[in-house]
Amino acid sequence: MDVTNRFVLDFARRFPGAAMLDFGCGAGELLSAARAIGLDMRGCDVYYAGSNTREEAAARGLLGTYVMESAEGTIPFGDASFDLVVNNQVMEHVADLDRTLGEIHRVLRPGGTALSIFPSRDVWREGHIGIPFSHWFAKGSRARFYYTWLLRLLGAGTWKEQAPTTRRWAEGKLAWIDKYTHYRTRWEIIQTYGKYFDNEFREADYIRFRLRDRPWRAPLARLLDLPLAPDVARAIFRKLAFLVIVSHRRDA
Repeated sequence: MDVTNRFVLDFARRFPGAAMLDFGCGAGELLSAARAIGLDMRGCDVYYAGSNTREEAAARGLLGTYVMESAEGTIPFGDASFDLVVNNQVMEHVADLDRTLGEIHRVLRPGGTALSIFPSRDVWREGHIGIPFSHWFAKGSRARFYYTWLLRLLGAGTWKEQAPTTRRWAEGKLAWIDKYTHYRTRWEIIQTYGKYFDNEFREADYIRFRLRDRPWRAPLARLLDLPLAPDVARAIFRKLAFLVIVSHRRDA
């Protein structure tokens, strides 16, 4: 399990006895780990065509039991079903963020909490294909294509084995992010989350967790106790990685 899922699992452990949902659970790795330590977690996912995680969830025996399929933006559980909803690298794939957050608000119980981890448009590196700033260009622009192709020729990018030539790789990966990602500015995200939740940004907590995840770098976590250090670390981290938002259900 990668370090971000371990962070989410560590966060979920703070809610013993809670009913939990992993929204956008993919293959169910986090869900399986949570249930293995006695947490009551369910999952749901739209399982879009750009991923093979549906087959992996089915192979684990989760699909149709602990994991339910959902339509875009709709959560297939009743009102007030959960105390905690987590989502990791999901919201940048959601076409209608407002509707999705309304659904999370609906399935949370009064006083419920959500943890969201995902990049804003402000992030420098497009994490799905590994090309910096590729998501900043206009979709379909020739400048973006030649820029992405050049960086791939220079050795950048991820999932390099998935295309026979560098040109085909650039074409395919740009088509993928155009179809399956929806990047928003931090301001748009804050405004939309603010309609449903009271929110806290916890990037500093994630940084501490990641530093302490390796003993040799754990002492560096103390630097975050210095004045202004969390603010500086948060600003840099958002550009390099993603947002970490803890949301508390706002009741009318």
